[in-house]
Amino acid sequence: MIGCTKLLCGTATVSEVIKRQSEGEVPSQLLQFSDINRPLVVWNTTNRCNLRCRHCYIEADDVSYANELTNEEARRFIEDLAQMKVPVLLFSGGEPFLRRDLFELGELAATNGLRPVISSNGTLIDDDTAKKIKKAGFQYVGISIDGLRETHDKFRCKAGAFDQTLKGIRACLDNGIKTGIRFTVNRENQEDLPGILDLVEREGIPRFCMYHLVYAGRGKEMVELDSDRAETRRIIDTVIDKTLDFHRRGIEVEILTTDNHADGIYLLNRIRRLEPERADEVITLLQMHGGCSAGTKFANVDPRGDVHPCQFWQDYTVGNVKEKSFIEIWNGDDPLMIKLRNKSEHLKGRCGQCSYKTLCGGCRIRAREVYGDLWAEDPACYLTDEELLNGGAM
Repeated sequence: MIGCTKLLCGTATVSEVIKRQSEGEVPSQLLQFSDINRPLVVWNTTNRCNLRCRHCYIEADDVSYANELTNEEARRFIEDLAQMKVPVLLFSGGEPFLRRDLFELGELAATNGLRPVISSNGTLIDDDTAKKIKKAGFQYVGISIDGLRETHDKFRCKAGAFDQTLKGIRACLDNGIKTGIRFTVNRENQEDLPGILDLVEREGIPRFCMYHLVYAGRGKEMVELDSDRAETRRIIDTVIDKTLDFHRRGIEVEILTTDNHADGIYLLNRIRRLEPERADEVITLLQMHGGCSAGTKFANVDPRGDVHPCQFWQDYTVGNVKEKSFIEIWNGDDPLMIKLRNKSEHLKGRCGQCSYKTLCGGCRIRAREVYGDLWAEDPACYLTDEELLNGGAM
């Protein structure tokens, strides 16, 4: 993730990150800059979902799926993560609220010292559910919105989905649960971005994360709908301007982007123009972040217990937590994982030539889908050739 608020507004510093790491505990808001080799784990708790979204990366549907982790297997998996002291366990789906033991497992994670969070479509959250979320110890709920009412309902393939989702957000906020919006941008919803940011302010939502489209699952069908370079630059300019606007007006909203680490370089170049004295610190923070974190600071476990480098890499399995502990799998010698942890040595094309490749690294899934080579350049990089080579200033 690229912390727009932290980088643009100077709310994170190198000295603070180093201090907190030396103390042995990095708070959640600084994890993106940590070099601790314990990954944030996204667990797809179930493949079942009450919606059928057009861009779902695991192609979830409202049916029962076989061989998903049992309660006993899930408990053992969570206890293993606690032993490893992973910083965050994200309960995702499908739709996690369709897993009957969600609250029991969330409480187990919390009592074992993990930071449990939820990713949901929000439609199944009412006041009673929100109270259960809080009681179980979940510390954050990220809720997906794909645009304003008409756009969102079209993506979610269900009339009324937007209103149900907004009710879910309000129920969480009313119960004192930190809640954020997750927005996956593309050509069909990019014009709704300013309206979504207005919604964030109007509803008092403390976090907004904009996802770039990754060509996986049903998202593969949307390659042609991905925003082009000029559109993406306008989108990022909108995010930057709103981040600075919120900060100037004292509106406490954390804005982030994810799944395109070129955003960090784009922000860096903006800072170089406006606050050149801060550029060196921002470069250091981006170095600490390390670009794409698949297989390094990030791991995915699917409903059947298969471990993947990230949630978009469902066709590559490193191991299964039913057969081995997550610790054994993570610390193993899988050849792809070894390469991902040294990715700058393998990059080709514009990514290989880029002077910022250790700060970014591009998206390997998009490269593979478009070029048939996972080490090829990221087709969604929107930086100019001049911007890619400007790293000599580092």
